[in-house]
Amino acid sequence: MDKSSNTSRSSKLPLQGAGGYAIVDCNSFYCSCERVFYPDLWNKPIVVLSNNDGCIISRSDEAKDLGVKMAGPYFQSKYVIEKNNVKVFSSNYHLYGDMSMRVMDTLRALVGKENVEVYSVDEAFLNLEKIPFDEIEKFAHKIRETVEQWTGISVSVGVAPTKTLAKIANHIAKKDKAKTKCVTLLITEEEQQRVLKQTRVNGIWGVGGAYANKLINWGITSAWDLRNMPEEWAHANMGGVVGVRLIKELRGEPSIVMKKELEEKKMIATTRMFGRLVTDLYELKEAVATYTSRAAEKLRRQHSAAKTVSVFIVPKEESHSTDFSHGPTKSAYITLPSATSFTNELIGPAMKLLEDIFENGREYKKAGVMLSSIVPDESIQGNFFLAESKGTNRFLMSAVDNVNFSMRDDAVKFCSSGVNKDWKMRQEYRSKRHSTRWDELREVR
Repeated sequence: MDKSSNTSRSSKLPLQGAGGYAIVDCNSFYCSCERVFYPDLWNKPIVVLSNNDGCIISRSDEAKDLGVKMAGPYFQSKYVIEKNNVKVFSSNYHLYGDMSMRVMDTLRALVGKENVEVYSVDEAFLNLEKIPFDEIEKFAHKIRETVEQWTGISVSVGVAPTKTLAKIANHIAKKDKAKTKCVTLLITEEEQQRVLKQTRVNGIWGVGGAYANKLINWGITSAWDLRNMPEEWAHANMGGVVGVRLIKELRGEPSIVMKKELEEKKMIATTRMFGRLVTDLYELKEAVATYTSRAAEKLRRQHSAAKTVSVFIVPKEESHSTDFSHGPTKSAYITLPSATSFTNELIGPAMKLLEDIFENGREYKKAGVMLSSIVPDESIQGNFFLAESKGTNRFLMSAVDNVNFSMRDDAVKFCSSGVNKDWKMRQEYRSKRHSTRWDELREVR
């Protein structure tokens, strides 16, 4: 949306005295992270691959224009990629996580921590109620420019009276970047009506594929059609109060509130695909011990302890299922006598769980560990029948964490995690971890 259409706005947002909501979405985030440290790749085609370099999970606009398919197997697009000299990267989650934190910290600096809701690694909602109405458009451009200047990551910004409308606005901003300059506002009734009539129901945030098909079968094909349905109908046919909220959001009535940022996770999981199929129990134990150590480290980082340990392994027949109660995936859990964050007290139960679910002769492609029933580590309820946890354990874990944080790459680890780790996932095209490793800093001459 160009500025000429914005100057005629006179109607106020349906938020009294407030500036509504914005959603800030990073453009081709993983590709953008790579470009920060490889500026020669700006305006050139890039793709980023999933775990084990299997599928394409991020692609630049230039790669899209060449016909490279999103979420498709890498080998299917390999001919197009090689023919057009498309740069290929393996997933570099250390780098992407750090760059995400920088983007979110920039947004917090702009609007205040209490006005930022991190929605995903590359998206965040902002509450703009403190921004004067006549300054919203200018401020939206300031958000985009500041994030790009401070972090090197390009973003698109959608602004509207509600979070649902802001998502639609953001989609428009990303779709035609040259025209919108990556910023779109849906503020007036006229703008909202025009856009909602052009938006299919399957393009509405919160409407899944199954519901979209139902709505289309009922003759409700656009967001505008859905907006004009009675609230009573939405309550009866779209999940009760959830459907009513969606209708109100499309009408410009804020009904999905900002969620407070969680300081602590309620469940911690570490899961990975293997670099090859694994059949040996000993190698599986190395993997599960490694994942348990990583999860325990995350647990201690937020000063928490967990009482429930879950382990799962996925045979090669399993594809993308996350329902561990059905199909070939095998899982088990145990509730510990007392919550703990000590790696040695978590690895033991995890090993026993793995032994219980392992089937000799099967090939496994993935494993994972989940810690739940999490409580603050300073308020762990004791067990009369257990010896009190020794202070040496706490001192040992603190020393291990400090060494690993400064040295990186698991300089100190438990023997059960193994040494060679031939089962680790493939990352043949991974770039360096430029922002989190001293020995991998980008060199500039």
